Amino acid sequence: MNGTPPPSTGRPGRSGQSGQSGRIAPAGQPTPGGPPPQPSAPTPADRTGGVAEPGVPGYSGTDLERWEPEPDKRPGRTAFQRDRARLLHSAALRRLAGKTQVVTPGVSGQAWDASPRTRLTHSLECAQVGRELGAALGCDPDLVEVACLAHDLGHPPFGHNGERALDEVAADCGGFEGNAQSLRLLTRIEPKRFRTDLETGEPTSVGLNLTRAALDAATKYPWPRGGHPTDPASPKFGVYEDDLPVFHWLRQGAPPAGTCFEAQVMDWSDDVAYSVHDVEDGLHAGHLDPAMLLAEPERREVFAVAASRYAPGADPAELAEALDRLLDQEWWPHGYDGSALAQARLKDATSQLIGRFCQAAEEATRAAYGTGRLTRYAATLVVPGPVRLECAVLKAVADRYVMQRADQERLRAEQRVVIAELADALIARAPHGLDPQFRALFATAAADGDDAARLRVIVDQIASLTDASARSLRARLTAPR
Repeated sequence: MNGTPPPSTGRPGRSGQSGQSGRIAPAGQPTPGGPPPQPSAPTPADRTGGVAEPGVPGYSGTDLERWEPEPDKRPGRTAFQRDRARLLHSAALRRLAGKTQVVTPGVSGQAWDASPRTRLTHSLECAQVGRELGAALGCDPDLVEVACLAHDLGHPPFGHNGERALDEVAADCGGFEGNAQSLRLLTRIEPKRFRTDLETGEPTSVGLNLTRAALDAATKYPWPRGGHPTDPASPKFGVYEDDLPVFHWLRQGAPPAGTCFEAQVMDWSDDVAYSVHDVEDGLHAGHLDPAMLLAEPERREVFAVAASRYAPGADPAELAEALDRLLDQEWWPHGYDGSALAQARLKDATSQLIGRFCQAAEEATRAAYGTGRLTRYAATLVVPGPVRLECAVLKAVADRYVMQRADQERLRAEQRVVIAELADALIARAPHGLDPQFRALFATAAADGDDAARLRVIVDQIASLTDASARSLRARLTAPR
């Protein structure tokens, strides 16, 4: 426990009911014969529990507020520097090292295969891209880095394949979505700060207790399941029903279903990082021969993937022009043999691509909004259409030659079995098999007789596992007794 919160915090108890938002500072003394005293506006010290933080240019005091007010341990840091430190030191971020990005470590037949990326290294690279692009546009770089570091925290074992399998497991408690799980980790699961539940008097986790602006910047899909602004059937959403109170708090002042500027920078940085680096990993692993991209049958298949998954409605001729623009660059890797020179040329190509995609977005956004500081809801990131198509084609190349390999489909099928059998075992035997943190939450849900809450705890437990720990726990729980 980190102290007792002030009265009327506006934060929900277990019932999810919330009171007034914000904290009211003590009123001043009345003057003789004058009007009754009025509450004074909250000060930075009020919002942080007694220690004022430095302001951040371009951001208001509301942006810097935390779900639970708290003092800084070392005055002088900005609120976003504190947020960044919390992400870097979190167990959830460390666990991403054990979650596959695209190429599974240790499966390449090439003797010169470099270590492929994991979810952690991808997140770090996304953060580097986002930090620089955001700073160039006037965002606070620490804030954008926080959003990039947080964007994949909710990914379960086995990435998107595990996500689909867990969504089936969680059908009776609202489903599963990696982005909604990221918000749940940040605001509930990752243990860092606690508050006193106003109804029960018990300590309740508020997760990392990041600032409002940081949580909003990390929210890629700001709506619950079925709330997509144009496609209610979309499987993408950013919040579970029982996390709506904190979601409504972090979205104060935001337009419905609109993402903040920092979230858009994070989203584009994610697209840039994984489109470029997935192709790089495919070359390192020997799955992709660049010469294939000159053959017409292969090109047609790549364009079909791009049009169906990454650039809906794009014309094949547009996609062909996008690919050819990249192939015509002097730095494009037309071959790869694993030599030191080839590795250096490939690394230069990835740098050139990242610079190309980010520079295009920076220039187009500046052309639309001028040279001032762009933050929160003051602008929309502008990415030229031809550049988006180039990015989409790169995603399709990685999809076609890495993810669609026959051995990958066999691996994905086996991974879905692991998730399903692990879920069945935990449902049958919980709290046995749960980590202490989730065992306590399961006991509370059981005491309340809440079947959906019990299932959600099991889903949270599985989502927190790495690829290896999911296999290990499944083997332990399904072994003959």
